[in-house]
Amino acid sequence: MKDIIISKHAFEQMGLRNISEADVRNTVFNPEHIIAQDGLKVYHRIIQVEGKSYLFRIFINDLVDPNIVVTVYRTSKISKYYEGEI
Repeated sequence: MKDIIISKHAFEQMGLRNISEADVRNTVFNPEHIIAQDGLKVYHRIIQVEGKSYLFRIFINDLVDPNIVVTVYRTSKISKYYEGEI
């Protein structure tokens, strides 16, 4: 993947959820896990925020070039979504 475009919706969600563009790009370009869901690719990365572990989930439409970030969020329910070793 060369680069990504972050959609308006994704930027809005990043602002609401206090997620930086650097964290999104780090997750996309250095994912720990990628799954397919609802026609999108979901990039996962576990991060630490104030001593607590969260799973970043970045939803990407990879059928277009450059790929488009559709939405982003982080969750503390890591084992619900993450299939790798924690």
